[in-house]
Amino acid sequence: MASSKSLNIDILESIKSISPDVWNNCVGADEPFAKHEFLSALEDSGCTAAKAGWMPQHFVLYDEQGTLLACSPAYLKGHSYGEYVFDWSWADAYERAGGRYYPKLQCAIPFTPVSGHRLLLAPNAPQDCQALLLEAMVARAKELHLSSLHITFTTEQEWKVAQNNGFLGRIGHQYHWDNDGYNSFDDFLDRLSSRKRKSIRKERQAVKDSGIALRCLSGTDITENHWDAFYSFYLDTSGRKWGHPYLNRDFFSLLGQRMGDDVVLVLAYQDDTIVAGALNLKGDKTIYGRYWGCREDFRFLHFEACYYQAIDYAITHRLARVEAGAQGQHKIQRGYLPQKTYSSHWIADRGFQRAVEDFLKHDQKVNELEMKELSSLSPYKRS
Repeated sequence: MASSKSLNIDILESIKSISPDVWNNCVGADEPFAKHEFLSALEDSGCTAAKAGWMPQHFVLYDEQGTLLACSPAYLKGHSYGEYVFDWSWADAYERAGGRYYPKLQCAIPFTPVSGHRLLLAPNAPQDCQALLLEAMVARAKELHLSSLHITFTTEQEWKVAQNNGFLGRIGHQYHWDNDGYNSFDDFLDRLSSRKRKSIRKERQAVKDSGIALRCLSGTDITENHWDAFYSFYLDTSGRKWGHPYLNRDFFSLLGQRMGDDVVLVLAYQDDTIVAGALNLKGDKTIYGRYWGCREDFRFLHFEACYYQAIDYAITHRLARVEAGAQGQHKIQRGYLPQKTYSSHWIADRGFQRAVEDFLKHDQKVNELEMKELSSLSPYKRS
């Protein structure tokens, strides 16, 4: 057991206050978004800054010798944008009752609905360091008189630890594709019902017939011209979805410079012109779909660039799964099945906490029913 008296907690207002090697020693090989390089690209580009409503407050836990045992990416938030676990209704209810919901403390990977560790442990660090990180976050929230603390897209294990330490638990879902030892895309299709198999083949053929060619680029193969094209697609999509983009052009350049080998950029060409793109990051087991955009409407191109190309990539590179991001029931008929996601919430006001707890009990029942119904829509053959 680690003793809190023999450990030191610091709060970093910039990820640059700690070296990449030290931070990344706590990051798993399948979690590219938790890497120092990703978080620093967000900060250095100004996407996570006080002006953007994401003020870094990273928690780091050291032993007596100054060795990092655990860390957590965290931010003071002045809004609820870019989180994908929606608490707008909580904020509205609390402020209508006379409270001040913002700022709040958010332990998360910004703009990234990808599950993973948020209470990051160094190899061989005592497991109870997770509880010490939670304790430090709650103490910080109390010190700053914040309404709440939210830890989003955690692992199930961390979710349970948080509940044991007074947090409320919330469950959602998103859609993942699992590689069941497939040797080819056709091998995957053979596991689907005849109707779904024919539908996917028809969609892929329609893209080919339109004269679209797709290429997957990584590392130094991605140039600034590629990022220029992709950013124009991102702006169009984010403008239609959210009203304003979370990420700026500088971020994508920094991402390519610092994490190019972790990037899989799918670009769609019509003749020599890039007409669409899908951005993925990969770990050692998973490829994660993030952003997509298109210059004009090409039938079925979204499904090809975002879903089928990712499946092809996972099969070719022997990856275990594809995580296609938040929302999108249409993903089910393309082989992506619903999986649980987890978040944890600490509420300062006890009366408001009880109200949120009641909401979450109802919300969990609704989510369970929805997941059951969605699972029944599986395109795979019944065994």
